[in-house]
Amino acid sequence: MPELSSSAAEAALDRSERPGRVSLLLLLAGLLVGAAVGLSFVANEQAQPIILGLLALLAMAGVFCLFAFAIGAIQLTGQGTRNDVTKAVVDAAPDGMIAMEEGGRPIYANAAYLKLAGSDTFTNLRPVERVFVGSPEVSEAVYRLAQAAREGRSLSEEIRMAPPPGGAAERDFAWFRIGVRPLPLPRRPVALWSVADITHERERQENVFQELQHAIDYLDHAPAGFMAVDPKGSVVYMNATLAAWLGHDLAQVGSGGLRLSEILPDDLGPVLIGGKGEPGEVRTDRFDLDLRRRNGHPLSARLYHRVAYGQDGRPGDSRTLVLNRSAGEESSDDPQQAAELRFDRFFNTSPVAVATLAADGRLVRANASFARLFGTLPRTGDGSELGPPVRDFVVERDRHVIEAAARAAAEGRGDVPPVEIGVSAPVNRSARIWLSPAGTAGGAEGAVILYALDTTAQHQLQQQVNQAQKMEMVGQLAGGIAHDFNNVLQAIIGYSDLLLASHRPTDPAFQDIMQIKQNANRAASLVRQLLAFSRRQTLRPEVIHLGEALSDLTLLLKRLLGERVELDLKHGRDLWPVKADVNQFEQVIVNLAVNARDAMPDGGRLLIRTANMTAEAVGALRLNGLPGADHVLIEVSDTGTGMTPEVMEKIFEPFFTTKEVNKGTGLGLSTVFGIVKQSGGYIDVRSTVGQGTVFAIYLPRHVPVPETEAPEALPALAPPASGTAPAATAAAPAAEAPKAPARDLTGRGTILLVEDEDPVRAVNGRALTARGYTVLEAASGLEALQIMQERDVPVDLVVSDVVMPEMDGPTLLRELRKAHPALKVIFVSGYAEDAFRKNLPDGEEFNFLPKPFSLKQLVETVKTTMAG
Repeated sequence: MPELSSSAAEAALDRSERPGRVSLLLLLAGLLVGAAVGLSFVANEQAQPIILGLLALLAMAGVFCLFAFAIGAIQLTGQGTRNDVTKAVVDAAPDGMIAMEEGGRPIYANAAYLKLAGSDTFTNLRPVERVFVGSPEVSEAVYRLAQAAREGRSLSEEIRMAPPPGGAAERDFAWFRIGVRPLPLPRRPVALWSVADITHERERQENVFQELQHAIDYLDHAPAGFMAVDPKGSVVYMNATLAAWLGHDLAQVGSGGLRLSEILPDDLGPVLIGGKGEPGEVRTDRFDLDLRRRNGHPLSARLYHRVAYGQDGRPGDSRTLVLNRSAGEESSDDPQQAAELRFDRFFNTSPVAVATLAADGRLVRANASFARLFGTLPRTGDGSELGPPVRDFVVERDRHVIEAAARAAAEGRGDVPPVEIGVSAPVNRSARIWLSPAGTAGGAEGAVILYALDTTAQHQLQQQVNQAQKMEMVGQLAGGIAHDFNNVLQAIIGYSDLLLASHRPTDPAFQDIMQIKQNANRAASLVRQLLAFSRRQTLRPEVIHLGEALSDLTLLLKRLLGERVELDLKHGRDLWPVKADVNQFEQVIVNLAVNARDAMPDGGRLLIRTANMTAEAVGALRLNGLPGADHVLIEVSDTGTGMTPEVMEKIFEPFFTTKEVNKGTGLGLSTVFGIVKQSGGYIDVRSTVGQGTVFAIYLPRHVPVPETEAPEALPALAPPASGTAPAATAAAPAAEAPKAPARDLTGRGTILLVEDEDPVRAVNGRALTARGYTVLEAASGLEALQIMQERDVPVDLVVSDVVMPEMDGPTLLRELRKAHPALKVIFVSGYAEDAFRKNLPDGEEFNFLPKPFSLKQLVETVKTTMAG
């Protein structure tokens, strides 16, 4: 709107000025005349003092008014004269302004608004609601503004009027920005409306937008592809040319619908946008790659990739120019150029990592496979700007090997043997590298040719095989030691029970015997851990609900963790049942909790979480060895110190520990591993140094079998309660299990006791004889068969060891069944029941008692079997 003249500015209307009123002056004059008339009726002597007093008062008022006028406290003009500058600015403002009192009564309007509204007096002055009347969009905007004025709020709206009000009638349409805001007046609410003509501003914006549209149109139809990618790998822009080459819909680009990994070969997306640069560096690299079309076909292309790095060295959004080098896109009349294109395609699509190196070992050129293997950009160049030395991609321990081989190849030697190296990034990768001379003097084409094969999978498989063989050998050794050691412990515990039975608690020797038994039980706990690691322990699986089992462990876990570690249990809803040995499951959780406590010396948080994992969710994890079926997850996570990759590789090995001497046996996690595996489960470990460790246990979901199962043998009693202490707490004195009510353990019958260890056979025989049984002893299976053949009186029960010379327990049972099909049998062994059940016919019934056991457990099992 053009600037207003001074005469136009004076055309503003203002009711807010309040000049002095004539009525007040007339009232004052009337009062003075009345006073003079009244004094005329008073005697002169009495009126004279009154007149003098009035004159004195008037004189004082006059003096005070003169002083007030002199200092500016009183002005002869109205209040508006004090704001003459402010009023002049508002009157001459280019934006229309109108002030409205409550009730819609205008009290002020400047010249710009009067021109816009076509008014010159308050009589024909129209408010904003009546000036801007038009389309529904305009009416809605004006209504919202009026509502805000009534509520004392500030609001602004932009509207388009076609045709505009009278003040802008020379145009077909106009854009206006209308605003309303309350004025901070103390005595009355006033809303100030402002109207600004923003047509020129809108036209300028539309012109800029049209120019931008033209630029985008030019870029879209350029004979080269262009794309922009953010640091997260999302393609935020792609021109129409590149979209047509790749077969993608432009509507999907820029809205998160297309990622760089979808158009680049596998694993090259993070390599292209990843990495760090110098702070503030802007780098442009050239790559020869095969892009991936939407239909999966390759597109041979040359990329000019530009990325700017921030002050922290991290890359920002990248800009990439793409040239189509596929057949037909570039002129192939030149045979040399056609040959170059064929070579580039062969070079970039080769599954073998290929690179050329300068004489000093710096990278000249590399293909996409090299980028996937070593995590570096497959840049190409003319030799003027070489890449980093190849030693930077190799772990520290192998750098001297690769440097020596590169020097030998640069000197022209053709017999450089291949070298095995570890890749520095990504971690835990390995490669076999061949280096040969390029046959040139170096320079732009390089002096050394490097070929590399990724041997990570091969090394991992070899390590797994070696680990499995080592664990199997250690397991066999541990199982053999445990069997022999169990026989020794069986004799110690048995004779301790005999001595305790013959001594009273007040006897001084009673406590010594108890110490012998308790330490034997502690040794038995360590043996059970060896058996758990070698998966030869006896499990009594039962259907359990993990939520209830973990709730029962809460008090024990809190005592073990102490006050500095916070325990948090999060149970999943409607957990599926699993089948496992509840005692062994508790040992797993306790061992993991104690290890987590030791990893948080300054305190922290231990979270135990359970959840159902469907077959689809398990398959999505892609854990090697975990079958894709329904599982129940038990996740134990801590906020401790975490573990390095080197430590994680050994945590399940027996006797490996990072604790101080005499602070751990190194069997805790190996026991956990054995129990989980023997239960049919899977265990996964994730750990970050300084952030904590997560153990995830997956137990298969138990689905009840509807058909009738084969009858099971009578349940054997659990191992001694003193032996169920977890590995992490094995050093603590074992607590005796709660004593059951006393029962009669005497009986009658003939028992054949088969045991190759003389001390064990002797103590077990004495215990059974003391309970009233007739005991026949045999040192081997052959001797037991001979006793059964020579004896006329039938034998009621056979208690036999499993592992014996000449003839083992299962073979003895098969021979006995030929003549005595209904004979009752109890097997005792330090091995698990499953270890020898497979050697028996299907459906064979027997009871089992794991070594070492107490004499009370022996006579209880015999009593139960004889009665059954």
